[in-house]
Amino acid sequence: MTDLSAGTGLSTRRHLGKAVYQNRATTRAGLSERLFALLFSGLVYPQIWEDPEVDMAAMELDESHRVVTIASGGCNVLAYLTRQPAKIDAVDLNAAHVALNRLKLTAFKTLPSHGDLLRFFGTTNQRSNTKAYERFIAPALDAQSRRHWEKRGPLGRRRIDAFSKNFYRKGLLGFFIATGHSFAKLYGVNPADIMKSRSIRDQRIFFEEQLRPLFDRKLIRWATSRKASLFGLGIPPAQYDSLITAGDGTMAEVLSSRLEKLACHFPLKENYFAWQAFARHYPTQGEAALPAYLERRNFETIRAAADNVTVHHANLMDVLGKKPAQSVDRYVLLDAQDWMNDDQLNALWSEITRTAAPGARVIFRTAAAPSLLTGRVHDHILNQWHYEKIRSRELSANDRSAIYGGFHLYVKAA
Repeated sequence: MTDLSAGTGLSTRRHLGKAVYQNRATTRAGLSERLFALLFSGLVYPQIWEDPEVDMAAMELDESHRVVTIASGGCNVLAYLTRQPAKIDAVDLNAAHVALNRLKLTAFKTLPSHGDLLRFFGTTNQRSNTKAYERFIAPALDAQSRRHWEKRGPLGRRRIDAFSKNFYRKGLLGFFIATGHSFAKLYGVNPADIMKSRSIRDQRIFFEEQLRPLFDRKLIRWATSRKASLFGLGIPPAQYDSLITAGDGTMAEVLSSRLEKLACHFPLKENYFAWQAFARHYPTQGEAALPAYLERRNFETIRAAADNVTVHHANLMDVLGKKPAQSVDRYVLLDAQDWMNDDQLNALWSEITRTAAPGARVIFRTAAAPSLLTGRVHDHILNQWHYEKIRSRELSANDRSAIYGGFHLYVKAA
């Protein structure tokens, strides 16, 4: 993990500090926030953990739309390009995520074929990927991103070399999943065995008999009761507090509930998130569904639209602050608002409301089920938006990633 998670620069930590710090450094809460910011300053998400099919259904995305989205691992930005929106501004506080987004976009523009792209981002143990990077991608990559990927870690390996093995085992999320597998194996359970299931019924049986009992183990209940234990999911201390309200007062029960949805609510052939969580790799082409950006049918469409994306290493507020009034049609906030205090929420929604075109849509996810805006964002702002409550619940149920309590859709009054 370290060769991809460390040393991405003080600028990332400075951006993150503004977003995360709510308490003084000398307090226990403040120390926890600063530890999170330190860990989050490197690669966190080798893949994004929100379902782009749900996003695009909620946004009703088309070629006329101008989109502002948090970038994260970049899978969703590329999926949105299958609808060929007019413009996407992808914004992230994390320099490693910015470099990953730029790598993916450049790969689409420079790799010769879909097969080359699938080998690079969709398969494991492909030593030819480093040669593909050097021959095709690197010459077209911006200098800052190239420095990032070619930087060597303590063992002398370049970050880009991770794509010759299994990139999705890197970063904080990869480390978190690996740790979960290790805990399970301590108790004689191999989570990958769920992949032998031939039906949702088989998946349910495996979960109930093998996975659910793990969350009753004292060691796992103790570990998950520590806020730092979920930093690997990119969950800061403030979001941990919100997440724990979704269960019976214990994080073990919350995680068990979310894992149950991931394991049991969708056929494995349709859920590549479950493949990454349990098998720790994507399925082969034709074996099961792949992320939209890796599907052969979308390759040429995404390649043609890749220049429609601008990737910003910046705070979302700073990007919105530079945009004219009524200049954005769609906003994708992921779960970023779970990190925010009331002042930050109101400042964000003030800018969203100013820049939103009539009929604009905002989508976001929350750790707990309810929307967090009511009672926190000022009425004179929120009254300009309609909360699609029923549609939000439908879309939340369809989210294959399964880790969030709620999906939310707001529509600007025309």
